[in-house]
Amino acid sequence: MQSDSSSVKRSASEGPTSATPVRATQDTLFFDPLPADDIDAYMAGQGEDTLNDVALTAPYPVHQVPPANLTPVEKLEYIKQRRDQAMQVGEVWYIVSRQWYRRWESACQGILDKSGPLEERDVGAVDNTPLVDRNGNLTSNLTEGVDVEFVPSDIWRAFTAWYGLAIYPLPRTVIPRGQFGEPSLELRPPRLKVLTLVDSGPIGPPHGYVTLSIKDTVRALSRELVASVSPHSSIPYRIWKIQPGEFEGSQFPASKLAAHGAELLNINDKTLEDALIEFDDPFVVEFQQGGRWIADQSSTTAPESASASVPPPLFSSDNDFFSRLGKNSTTTTRTQPRQTPSPAPTAGSSKAVHEPGTLGLGNMGNTCFMNSALQCLAHTKELTDYFLSGVYENELNPDNPLGMGGAIAEAFGALLHRIWSSDSVASSYSPREFKLQLQRFAPQFKLVAFLLDGLHEDLNRVLKKPYVEKPDWEGGGDLELAQLAQRSWHGYMQRNDSVIVDLFQGQYQSTLVCPECEKVSITFDPFMYLTLPLPVTKKWKHTVFYVPWELSKNHVKVPVEIGRDATFKELRALLGRWMGAPPEKLLTLEIFSNRFYKNLDDNVLCSDMSDNDTIVCFELPCNARQSRLYKKKESDPFILPVFLTDLPVARPSYGSYRHQTNFGYPFIAVIDPRQAQSLHAMYEAVIDRLQRWTSNARHLFTWEQGPIVSVNAVPITIPPMDSLIEIKENGEIVPMDEMDVEESDITDQKVVIQEDIMVDTITDGAPQIVGIKRGVFNLRLQPGQKDYGAGFGSSSQRFESWETRMEEMEDGAPLLKDMDALYCEFDENMKRFYLGDEVSSWEHALWNAWPTFEHPEYSEARKSTSEKKNKGMSIEDCLTEFTKEEQLGEDDLWYCPRCKKHQQATKKFDLWKVPDILAVHLKRFSNSRVLRDKIDTFVDFPIEGLDLTHLVGERKVGKKLAENGIDIGELGIGDVEGPLIYDLYAVDEHLGGLGGGHYRAYAVNHLTEQWYHFDDSYVTKSEASQAVNANAYLLFYKRRSNRPLGGKTHQTIEAAKVQTTEMGDAAAAVVPAVETQLPTPPNETVAPTLALPQKPLNVGLLTPQSRGRSPSSSSPPPLDDGDSSHFEESQHDQFIPGSGLDSLLMSETSFEFPDSFKASPTSSNEVEVDDDVEEERRGFDDSLDHLEWNDEDSLPSPADSDLSVNPFSDVNSQKNEYTDNDEIPEP
Repeated sequence: MQSDSSSVKRSASEGPTSATPVRATQDTLFFDPLPADDIDAYMAGQGEDTLNDVALTAPYPVHQVPPANLTPVEKLEYIKQRRDQAMQVGEVWYIVSRQWYRRWESACQGILDKSGPLEERDVGAVDNTPLVDRNGNLTSNLTEGVDVEFVPSDIWRAFTAWYGLAIYPLPRTVIPRGQFGEPSLELRPPRLKVLTLVDSGPIGPPHGYVTLSIKDTVRALSRELVASVSPHSSIPYRIWKIQPGEFEGSQFPASKLAAHGAELLNINDKTLEDALIEFDDPFVVEFQQGGRWIADQSSTTAPESASASVPPPLFSSDNDFFSRLGKNSTTTTRTQPRQTPSPAPTAGSSKAVHEPGTLGLGNMGNTCFMNSALQCLAHTKELTDYFLSGVYENELNPDNPLGMGGAIAEAFGALLHRIWSSDSVASSYSPREFKLQLQRFAPQFKLVAFLLDGLHEDLNRVLKKPYVEKPDWEGGGDLELAQLAQRSWHGYMQRNDSVIVDLFQGQYQSTLVCPECEKVSITFDPFMYLTLPLPVTKKWKHTVFYVPWELSKNHVKVPVEIGRDATFKELRALLGRWMGAPPEKLLTLEIFSNRFYKNLDDNVLCSDMSDNDTIVCFELPCNARQSRLYKKKESDPFILPVFLTDLPVARPSYGSYRHQTNFGYPFIAVIDPRQAQSLHAMYEAVIDRLQRWTSNARHLFTWEQGPIVSVNAVPITIPPMDSLIEIKENGEIVPMDEMDVEESDITDQKVVIQEDIMVDTITDGAPQIVGIKRGVFNLRLQPGQKDYGAGFGSSSQRFESWETRMEEMEDGAPLLKDMDALYCEFDENMKRFYLGDEVSSWEHALWNAWPTFEHPEYSEARKSTSEKKNKGMSIEDCLTEFTKEEQLGEDDLWYCPRCKKHQQATKKFDLWKVPDILAVHLKRFSNSRVLRDKIDTFVDFPIEGLDLTHLVGERKVGKKLAENGIDIGELGIGDVEGPLIYDLYAVDEHLGGLGGGHYRAYAVNHLTEQWYHFDDSYVTKSEASQAVNANAYLLFYKRRSNRPLGGKTHQTIEAAKVQTTEMGDAAAAVVPAVETQLPTPPNETVAPTLALPQKPLNVGLLTPQSRGRSPSSSSPPPLDDGDSSHFEESQHDQFIPGSGLDSLLMSETSFEFPDSFKASPTSSNEVEVDDDVEEERRGFDDSLDHLEWNDEDSLPSPADSDLSVNPFSDVNSQKNEYTDNDEIPEP
């Protein structure tokens, strides 16, 4: 599940045409610190000496390390400027652990990270340890912005200069990906094993590795392999490619070459991607000993044609060792199984023929998702018949700009021939050629959707698509609705007509209604698969601490449950409804380490928060301004964070610096501009908010008793009038006699509180507040605290004195600014009296007292969820959810043509027309913004008898119209009486979580009606009931019918069968004698008699070996590199001539075909040939003369010929190594 390329969001418009390889024999765990002078040498070793300059707008020259004395804020700005640059092909970028990067960002911004306080200077070197395994290889499941960050080389230089040499540096080359060559990082370049061939002896030390880019050539690979084992050797050598496996040492015995499927490496200029060389492939370098090859002296003998001459000079043109070896070698692409090979079979052994349709597909490095999808499509009988009959060859549309030049259809057809071969002895096969073609056109793809669409465009019968305007709904009844659907389908068919349309495509109806003018808009659109939402909403559950503004209301903790993709805007709306407060007056913040840690505004997802995060919601008397659309007014009050802190103690060694320690819970004060003009008024506002958090709130005020209770009076219980208390220095509170109070107590700053005295003569009076007490705390000001102090570090900011602020502000102006924060400094005695301390568990503080408030709506939702879970879910529930009317979101508005503005319309989907083959996608995977999740709820679906009759609009409307005497045939509506019932025939399943997992398939063999389970190369018999499980996410249904399915496609297949039979009978009636001879050269006038197989026109299979098409009854194409069958199986495969090692060696008599990965030649005369075999090949070359090559496209198009080209060829070959988690799995 390794992601092999980055996202292409930084794609650039142009760039160099080739990638700069980054090579390394191994990754180093730790680097010893180097002097500053050695940094450039180190960076050059990482491949940066080959970088092109990139123009930046930063204030520092490109590639020049910025001064080390930059402040943390300046360093952060420097990095941000350079991170926005686009990737260019050929550059080297670096992978940086997101964990390290976030800590660095927090340290530069002064944010108190949850892992503890961190100074920027203490961040340390870039540490990529979480990204690699014990061998230093990049792990899987890496997502940019979540697990890693990608930075250009100049940023890497800065990190290295500031913080030292990295732990696990991970340089990666920017290479072109896909059909359009988008620049993206090659996250996992091929790391290849290298061994040395020996006759016998010890296994030696552990083998080494070489790492190259997939854009490097095989020729470059050969040089790297040889240099890794013998850097300065001039001894002739050759290189063997063997089956993947584990090897104990670096020396490989020659006697094991045959057992490990060895074949000589063809030295050429193909890229590793095109040569199908993949991660961890092993290679064995063989050096001559005494002028002879080691392998020739072992039990098997290599032909002389495989020998090589002395290699130097390595870099000469055409006559060097590599060029000669490449010319004397034939390209071999047999794939080998991903398992330890068995020894070669003994003479006379045989293998059983496997049942057609039971061929396993080998995993070629996290390709199980591709294999499972292919098995489902390969077991679609009607689609298989279409390809096996050869009809697809007549319908290839290589000139379609929306297609893949026919390559996908050709590759898929060849694969189906192999899967359904009736005489194959192989149990599994690795479809490398298909994978190569697929990844050329889809660097990141949803496989089934892409494959079906690719096949459709490759086989589209419409050669020139006309412009078709989509019809609009103009109102009316059922007749007008049916006419609109017919016009929409007809318009679609004018541009799209293929086997995929005949089998897989249906039509759905979309209805939009404006909530204001009730304008109705109806459109009809095709679908290739039906995506059904699961009526299970993933919930985010948390407890929110709610603080009302009114002091008479308790602060409470509120359990909430809301959708996982909900934002805090939606959460505040929910809390506002429950608590009776306007949502715009609610302020949501996260608290951590006695301060506000994060501003949870409208754009923050609830799912971003962890289960143990403390979320608090403050109700305010004004707009909380958490919407980015809010426009501030001059009359708006100041919303300030208030932090509780200890009175700092001066540290002489640090001059005037004073250490600050926060405690308790921060809170919010709201101060209007008039209050902000007076320091006394601001102190009162803070006291007013503080009284919520202390049980001794009455002691924050001074009181008096009067005969009249004013509106501000607060009734309290009055202790005896002679009661006096003293708060001692240790915080102890003791009663004392009034006569004992001396003036020295006041001068010594002892706090003496005299209670208000109740006058016996006044019986109807109540005590009232006459003022606040001074000296409870010192009110301090700290500016520049963005997001309520969330960006503040505990020791990185300084206070501003009120005197300085008063001098700065004009008379009558508020003393506060935006982003100010207030601090209440308590001495030890005051803190202990009003709040307590850690020793006393904050006995007087109320921030630990949060009664639970459970809203009835929450209780009902919990009950409903429990009932649904017990009841289970069926596919009918999913269909109901799909057709349910819903209102568009605020971010997905519809433009009403009548109202002339965007509206939150209601939208409803309905099925109008259903296809013969119904692919159902259960939407288990979600990937909204940063939310990545999988729903693993079991969905029950029928194996037989899925009835969709009641859901299909065409049927319901057609019946009504037919009853009214309308000819529904003219409306394109067929039978409306028969039920629309579907039976299951294949299931694709996903096991595990979203970040990885494994894919398998269940499918029924239509020849035997037996169900099978396909797990890559392992195929076992199964039962249909086992396919119905909680892992199923793609379901394939076939409609029951008393007529053949496929419509036009079925008729075409039947016509082709009749034509083939007639042509076969005619050929059998007269068989002319064919004289075998070499064809006459093109410059001679005698017509040649070709020794080529005779067959009907354009019927059969394209075989890579012959470049012609074999009859449809012939066997599938030969095994290729990566075949999952054992080695001994290949010795009896009729598609592989010869047996043993002899058949693997390059032969002088082998034909040298034109390089299929280059532009096709305009004639056979342009094909470069090897002088040694030219005479033997001239006959084959001349036989190609009657081909007409299309110069307008890189793929040749045959005209009036029964020959064609290798489907696995494309000039603009691009590759992307696919993984199970490259993208959220979709059909």
